[in-house]
Amino acid sequence: MHIRRAGDMDARAMAELLNEVIAIGGTTAYVDPIDAPYLIGRMAEDHAIWHLAEDDAGELLGFQWVSPMKGTDEFVAEIATFARAGRSGLGIGSALFEATKDASRAEGYAWINANIRADNTGGLAYYQSRGFEDYGRIEGYRMGNGQIVDKVLKRYDY
Repeated sequence: MHIRRAGDMDARAMAELLNEVIAIGGTTAYVDPIDAPYLIGRMAEDHAIWHLAEDDAGELLGFQWVSPMKGTDEFVAEIATFARAGRSGLGIGSALFEATKDASRAEGYAWINANIRADNTGGLAYYQSRGFEDYGRIEGYRMGNGQIVDKVLKRYDY
């Protein structure tokens, strides 16, 4: 497995992977399919850092990004992580987070925020295993499709 910075040419494959995750449901706040131009726009945001994991044949295994969290006086990174369905437990998330953690610290972020659906047990376990700690909760969050979920807020301090 290889970890590298993601770029515009990766956006189509990342959109396809994310759309698979969205279609399965239950692990992301995204409810509508996204496209490559959307991801290219997100990658172009100031202070955004994107990494991807791929196998030796170049198949996308997962990706992760941080971008500045809105609504805080601190320079805080907000993180999102996506792995190909059926490929969890292979160290993809661990490898991605090592690269993201180092890059976000170098970018000057004070800490990293993870905003996780409370029903996403895999996501909660993943961030907990990386050293994120609970610091809050959003109850009754209305998603784009009208579904109501709670969210767990976790933070990683360097």
